[in-house]
Amino acid sequence: MVRLAAVLAVVVVLVLGGCVAPPRAAPEDKPAGLTGDFFTHDPALVKGEAGEPWFIYSTGNGQVADGNIQVRRSNDGVDWEYAGEVWQEKPAWLTAAVPGVDNLWAPELYEHDGTWYLYYSASRFGKNLSVIALATNSTLDPGDPSYEWVDRGQVISSKGERFNAIDPGVAEDENGTPWMSFGSFWTGLQLVELEWPTGLRADAAEPMAIADRKALPNAIEAPYILPHGGKYYLFFSRDFCCQGLDSTYNIAVGRADTITGPYVDAEGRELLDGGGTPLLASDSGRVGPGGQSVSGNTLAFHYYAEELDGAFRLGLADLEWKDGWPAARWG
Repeated sequence: MVRLAAVLAVVVVLVLGGCVAPPRAAPEDKPAGLTGDFFTHDPALVKGEAGEPWFIYSTGNGQVADGNIQVRRSNDGVDWEYAGEVWQEKPAWLTAAVPGVDNLWAPELYEHDGTWYLYYSASRFGKNLSVIALATNSTLDPGDPSYEWVDRGQVISSKGERFNAIDPGVAEDENGTPWMSFGSFWTGLQLVELEWPTGLRADAAEPMAIADRKALPNAIEAPYILPHGGKYYLFFSRDFCCQGLDSTYNIAVGRADTITGPYVDAEGRELLDGGGTPLLASDSGRVGPGGQSVSGNTLAFHYYAEELDGAFRLGLADLEWKDGWPAARWG
């Protein structure tokens, strides 16, 4: 067990060591497609409808606003602008729960009954002393006079646990019950029941495993469950992130008849036994896509751009469905 923990710690340090959002500066030459400030890591996308703006919340930078979650806005999903951070300082309880925490990671946005729920991760590289926390707001737009994120505290901690409480994703089942998927390395991806209207962990709810590589170092993380066509699709990132052009990150998917699983891939292999249907991988100078979310029929993720010398940036792809499985059309 000591040896396993040591191996995992070393690998996670390598994987997560570069996952810090950049300052606001951007190069003069923008890659084709998106323009403006598109430097996001672990993007949580909310796609505007009927002329409404798009928003992306993403991993913070420890040198900007105390490492808080960053906000970007677009009127068309193409040209992006930096819109600030969730707070200027972290909630004080986070530094006690996760000593040494720097930037906050991998947000998730979910709307229920007129309230926006922001889930995010507090952790340190190579450690599973991690917390998923929650804040709520009536709007996502920092320019709205009513914009104010209210700290709602801890959702779940992995202190003393064999899983890692980072990378939250929220979905509702057919009864309207909310569930949060999460996890990174260690014992794989987990699912835990939440409750409305608090958005917090349901009383006595215990996490259950939903995906596992079944081989060291269990390089699987960033789950995102999407209800579609009467089934539940579990998108996840696997292999190695955050190494610039050496990253091997890629996105895979499985599906289930119920939100709690079992999830299987297109060949019928269970995700708890290392299964996963490939969805998106490195292609033509665009390296290591992952850290995904879905809004509407758009898949958002980050990747490492060869033309930017390996800097990370936002990627958007259309999801197309055939025979009950998604495909990503990436530029």
